[in-house]
Amino acid sequence: MAEHDGAAEKAESVISTEQVDVESTAEDIDAEDIDAEDDASHDTKRRVPKWISTIPRPIAVGVAIIVALLGLGGWLGFRVHQDNQAQAQRNLYVQVARQTAINLTTIDYTEVDADIKRVLDSATGAFHDEFQNRSQPFVDVVKKVQSKSEGTISEAGLLSYTKDQAQVLVAVAVKTSMAAAPPDQEPRRWRMRLTVDKTGDSAKVSNVEFVP
Repeated sequence: MAEHDGAAEKAESVISTEQVDVESTAEDIDAEDIDAEDDASHDTKRRVPKWISTIPRPIAVGVAIIVALLGLGGWLGFRVHQDNQAQAQRNLYVQVARQTAINLTTIDYTEVDADIKRVLDSATGAFHDEFQNRSQPFVDVVKKVQSKSEGTISEAGLLSYTKDQAQVLVAVAVKTSMAAAPPDQEPRRWRMRLTVDKTGDSAKVSNVEFVP
């Protein structure tokens, strides 16, 4: 009987030990799973920000390129606009000088008053005042000899210019006729250096010099 009781106690002890081992093993497995999940979670957390941070980089590079191209395009457009404005200003200086040279050398005694007014309209400063003061004696002589002259521009070029003024060289050929004299067989060739001043959106001549 005692042996039977001892065997039973031994069996219970073995079962209890096995239960403890099973529970311990289960706890170990659960702990390992939790640790593995934690490690996986931490690893995922480490990888996700890095993965996200790599996405905007190509986008940022693309935006930077677009901004750079827009800036370059704007700068080039501004330079082109400036060049166009400068070229238009140079053309204006030369055009005004050419027209004034024609006005000065194209005088018809039948329309001399209108011819003089045309010169004064394209003049400014000291040149305007001087020409106006001398215009009446000139008109009287032209009418008296019944003079006609016609100027033709041979060449015209810009010598120098600034934002507000330019020096223009003009070569002009002039044919002249008078009632009491035969007409010139060959035109007279003159060269003029005209100073052109910018006046608002237009330009006018402030000085005229005849040069060899």
